[in-house]
Amino acid sequence: MKITSVELYGYELTYALDHEYVMSKGRAASKQQSSLVRVRTDEGIEGWGESATAGGNYLPTFTGSTRAAIIELASHLVGKDPTNISEIQNTMNSALLGHANAKSAIDIACWDIFGKSVNRPIAQLLGGVLQESFPLYYAIPLKTPSEMAEFARMGISHGIKRFQLKVGGNPYEDAERVRQVIENTPDGTLVIADANGGWNLQAALIACEKMSGLDVYIEQPCRDIADCATVKRNTVMPLILDELINTPADMYKAKYEAGAGSVNLKLGRLGGITPLVRMRNLAQDLDMTFCLEDMWGGDVISAAIAHVSASADPLTFLHSAFYNDWTKEHVAGHEPRSINGVGSIPTGPGLGITINMDAIGKPLAVIND
Repeated sequence: MKITSVELYGYELTYALDHEYVMSKGRAASKQQSSLVRVRTDEGIEGWGESATAGGNYLPTFTGSTRAAIIELASHLVGKDPTNISEIQNTMNSALLGHANAKSAIDIACWDIFGKSVNRPIAQLLGGVLQESFPLYYAIPLKTPSEMAEFARMGISHGIKRFQLKVGGNPYEDAERVRQVIENTPDGTLVIADANGGWNLQAALIACEKMSGLDVYIEQPCRDIADCATVKRNTVMPLILDELINTPADMYKAKYEAGAGSVNLKLGRLGGITPLVRMRNLAQDLDMTFCLEDMWGGDVISAAIAHVSASADPLTFLHSAFYNDWTKEHVAGHEPRSINGVGSIPTGPGLGITINMDAIGKPLAVIND
């Protein structure tokens, strides 16, 4: 089988859960751009992939760079076998250093083709389904304490039992945000205070001291791993690292230098299903819990996350996110779809979803040689 062409599409994803998605450092958006990739083959099998960002001020990537890199990468992939995932990865890494977000869309599309070519869901090709269903979380935007508590109550009414609270502002106000959410949710609710690196060391230490005694995880309190390690040495609250985790070496540093017991692993930050599974397996081997997710996305990204989640070890799996629950636009009929805060994989081969061409319009670019 050979790749005959790569098509790039763009569409907008609107935040559906509230007016605006707000993180620390004033980062806020009501909508984000997403990029879809269709990889066509000489055997008539096609695969779909998706990459999205949370704006250019979250991680060192943005829509323009993602789309330019997809076009550049595609020119090196025409004629390659899409089911030889290792060769596809080597070709992309030889063509461009970095640009993991662009590589992610292509890698997902090739896995979609691989699954369709053998009539198997991707999860089966990743070692098999270890959990038929798995828990999902909601992220609560940075707002006043009472507004965040109300958001949590809304999530509880929809079956959500896991929340990632956006903090990283005034540490005293952040502690009150966490306190009010915990007071307004039932026992057994998992709560994570995620600063997205928004605190400096002093603010992080103050916030943790003010949250002392609360049942809460602290996620990515500072940008620097040494600062995160200092925070962990001064609190008994469990630590999750996210934006700092890009390589196996980062994973070892997270556990043995920073004292983190959990990590967040993102498709677009790592480069697709292939490196995400590699890092997931390393976390499992290190007996670390992990969240599987992305920066943003729609139906295609949610389907890819579902397959990696379903094939994960439930003993170390923390949770994942279906971003198509957070957004209004759906290119595959809002599949996969969560039920009462629980996700599962689509049942068809590959990603198991069907793209509605009327929902995405004409391609932005077609690369066929």
